[in-house]
Amino acid sequence: MDYTLAVEGAPETVPGGTGVLLLHPSTGETDRIDTDFLATDTDHFLVISTRTTAREVEQKLDYYDVDESRAVILDTLSVERGYSRRSGEKVHYVSAPHDIEGILSQARDFLESHDGKLRITVDSVTELIYYAEEDAVYDAMGELLALLEEYDAVGLFHLSKEVHDEETAQKYVELFDGTIDLDADGSVSCEF
Repeated sequence: MDYTLAVEGAPETVPGGTGVLLLHPSTGETDRIDTDFLATDTDHFLVISTRTTAREVEQKLDYYDVDESRAVILDTLSVERGYSRRSGEKVHYVSAPHDIEGILSQARDFLESHDGKLRITVDSVTELIYYAEEDAVYDAMGELLALLEEYDAVGLFHLSKEVHDEETAQKYVELFDGTIDLDADGSVSCEF
């Protein structure tokens, strides 16, 4: 199954199983790329949010006019911030921001329980590394990519290029099928 990407400079479509790394400046405007990715050619999508709460994700989707009926949100932060958490059909939580096994389990559950064209976004890998050990996060991203392949889904993974050293960033670039590089001025370059 092919998926439309809707990103300037990227291939028009990519096959299911494709994982895309979004490199961005720490102050970069990633929401536009993220929401375009989620809104295009999609039946259901999962937002794994390690940077904002479920409520903030819902506000972002609403602001960018993304159909929230297709959304499932995995909020990894509310427990850390002490917010009340009530899991439901559309919003789920993990026990802690560094609960990598919980994140992988929720991703698998999403992929197993939804049909059609499925997308996952991880916003952000950088934030997850703040909470969990970097090698464990790297391995987990590899496992998520394997899930995309298994379920013929696609994924977009955010990584701040200003936070990580060049060796770490390059290691992630090599893990993914393609890279979208967002500059501070908003220009985009892609490599697939």
